[in-house]
Amino acid sequence: MYTIKLFLFIAPLVISSRIDQDYPSFDSVSPEPKSRFAMLDDVKILANGLLQLGHGLKDFVHKTKGQINDIFQKLNIFDQSFYDLSLQTNEIKEEEKELRRTTSRLQVKNEEVKNMSLELNSKLESLLEEKILLQQKVRYLEDQLTNLIKNQPEIQEHPEITSLKTFVEQQDNSIKDLLQIVEEQYRQLNQQHSQIKEIENQLRRTGVQESTENSLSSKPRAPRTTPSLHLNETKNVEHDDIPADCTIIYNRGEHTSGIYSIRPSNSQVFNVYCDVTSGSSWTLIQHRIDGSQNFNETWENYKYGFGRLDGEFWLGLEKIYSLVKQSKYILRIELEDWKDNKHYIEYSFHLGDHETNYTLHLVEIAGNVPNALPEHKDLMFSTWDHKAKGHFNCPESNSGGWWCHDVCGENNLNGKYNKPKAKTKPERRRGICWKSQNGRLYSIKSTKMLIRPTDSENSE
Repeated sequence: MYTIKLFLFIAPLVISSRIDQDYPSFDSVSPEPKSRFAMLDDVKILANGLLQLGHGLKDFVHKTKGQINDIFQKLNIFDQSFYDLSLQTNEIKEEEKELRRTTSRLQVKNEEVKNMSLELNSKLESLLEEKILLQQKVRYLEDQLTNLIKNQPEIQEHPEITSLKTFVEQQDNSIKDLLQIVEEQYRQLNQQHSQIKEIENQLRRTGVQESTENSLSSKPRAPRTTPSLHLNETKNVEHDDIPADCTIIYNRGEHTSGIYSIRPSNSQVFNVYCDVTSGSSWTLIQHRIDGSQNFNETWENYKYGFGRLDGEFWLGLEKIYSLVKQSKYILRIELEDWKDNKHYIEYSFHLGDHETNYTLHLVEIAGNVPNALPEHKDLMFSTWDHKAKGHFNCPESNSGGWWCHDVCGENNLNGKYNKPKAKTKPERRRGICWKSQNGRLYSIKSTKMLIRPTDSENSE
């Protein structure tokens, strides 16, 4: 630009000089002859100006070309960015359409779940009504049986009464099975509700403000509760032909393992599982085999029992106490690990009542399980909803009700049932486990806890 301005300044001077030479003043006396060619100096000046103008134009063209190239590069970057944004926009639109379709399906599913929940509630109410009617029938039959036994003790039990007993037991088992089915369906409904809530949160995060309506209520804090074993109990029956424990049943000639009715002193009649070994019979108070029963139960259920006597169950602290207060008993613990290795340990023990939180005091007699339970210490029973003094964190960290001392032990046979392998140490500690003397934590496949009087014949 500077060169162009210089040329524009010089060019008029040169032209003016030429005009002055071509047209002399009127005062000249004799005009000189006009020259046909420009002066050499003028030509040089003009050529020099044109040369500088050419250089200036060349520099200007180079600068302009560089600026144009920069503009084209920026345009290319902008085009690429715009293309990427278009692709992302299309993907977001597709995801939004998919989420809308999922939301519509979930709304339909939620409505189905709601209808199923209402149907289950109605079924449960009918089952409870049927249960009340059956209990009334059972009480009536018990009164009849009591009168028959008092009035005609020498006559054998009538076949019709036997059939009535069988019918009542079958109805009771049917009710238990139906309750378990209802609990499983309720658990599935809670899982579906959690999935619906998770999809709703995803929709909120992506800006889609569609929410599912009529959702189910959230899952309660308390663990799953199962029918307790005290449903099988009967009232006090004033007759002496019901044995006090499995040892008396064995001594009467019943040498087969199975479910029997017993009545310890000053107690109700209830059913137990008698485990017969060589020369003796043990009363089974706890059994774990496959994880089908949830053992993270409430204090009330641990007090009165839960589960099925022919599967996984806990007999109940009150029933255990009614047995062991009759005389001195032996506690036997049998364990089997995932390599099919079997272990056992036996204790002489004392068990307190509910006012002492069923305090357990142990002294080892025999066995091959190291450090199964602390000896010579008062172990108090705790659950997640009933924590003994000084054991505030044990039920939360170990799961399931168990006997604890001033610190939480590593051994808990009522913990969560864990499959072998693929489990971290904290998960194993929450499950069925025991800690050996070398500090290694073993995961257990099956457990048995059995009791019998000390004066019966020893086994193993």
